[in-house]
Amino acid sequence: MTAAELEAGVSPEPDVSELNIFSDNGSQSVVSQLLDHINSHEKSSQRRGGFSERFLRWRRRYLPVGGDNRRDHGSLKLSGPLVSGAAYCISSCSMILMNKVVLSTYNFNAGISLMLYQNLISCLVVALLKFSGVVSVEKINWKLIRVWLPVNVIFVGMLISGMYSLKYINVAMVTILKNATNIITAIGELYMFRKRQNNKVWAAMFMMIISAISGGITDLTFNAVGYTWQTANCFLTASYSLTLRRVMDKAKQSTKSGSLNEVSMVLLNNLLSLPFGITLIVLLGEWRYVISTDVTKDAMFWVVATASGFLGLAISFTSMWFLHQTGPTTYSLVGSLNKVPISLSGLVLFNVPLSLPNLFSILFGLFAGVVFARAKMS
Repeated sequence: MTAAELEAGVSPEPDVSELNIFSDNGSQSVVSQLLDHINSHEKSSQRRGGFSERFLRWRRRYLPVGGDNRRDHGSLKLSGPLVSGAAYCISSCSMILMNKVVLSTYNFNAGISLMLYQNLISCLVVALLKFSGVVSVEKINWKLIRVWLPVNVIFVGMLISGMYSLKYINVAMVTILKNATNIITAIGELYMFRKRQNNKVWAAMFMMIISAISGGITDLTFNAVGYTWQTANCFLTASYSLTLRRVMDKAKQSTKSGSLNEVSMVLLNNLLSLPFGITLIVLLGEWRYVISTDVTKDAMFWVVATASGFLGLAISFTSMWFLHQTGPTTYSLVGSLNKVPISLSGLVLFNVPLSLPNLFSILFGLFAGVVFARAKMS
């Protein structure tokens, strides 16, 4: 996934067409004549060449040529990362909290069905955007499906385990325990890709282990089932990341264009997860619960569930948008900082019983996540 870094300045050499924005035709004529006269003697005299450069610098600094446009352009470049970063943080926080509401507040005991519904919404929205010409999607073929299938199996397992862990564990502890994913991924990179981490990264990961253990011990709402699901989620999330790196190049070779953009990957993941979800719902008998439970007759439940589906898709797009506006390092750091409002919001909104040692473990885990991101940047 390519990332374009933020460019703070403006182009050092403005185009001659910038002269067209003058409102005074006389001023335009004078400046044009001066530039033509200077440029005609620029090659024959080093002294005049130097004067030409000084004059151009003076013109860019004091004359109102493109000044308004340049300021607007600069403000757009500065506001782009801020807007995309805010959109990413809001959608990420909202998605986790919304899933917690659906699974816990409404006491909905069908995580696979919720995943299926959310993925279906994502497929429909991407298809609508494709037919509207807003986004381009790579054509899916059987060769690409066979290559992508292992990634999708892990993807489905990652979503399901994440759903059930949220049902049994409070949001703050889920966020802290997710730090274990970074540790598993780093170990996997060491053995699979021979990628070694620096001492700062290993120190940060040791801090994450301490925070996770102390958080679990001091958790007043400890639930063994929830912690089991979250442990599985950490392994599956790390496996998804590592497997995706291996499959990515092979998947691109399986397409006609030789490329696979992010939108196509979002559609591929969500589309292939539908038959898996339907099969699991039938085999586990979850469909009986869905059609018989009273919560599915509540209109507000469907509003919240639908909103969670749109938010899931929003995370995919806003994360790509933010990554392209900034870069991987900034994206990683903001992702770590984003855990702070998620954790605190989860504690406040769901009235989680909390002790001082548990609060300290959560804050220590959040700090460890930020240290990890900073260490990866160094």
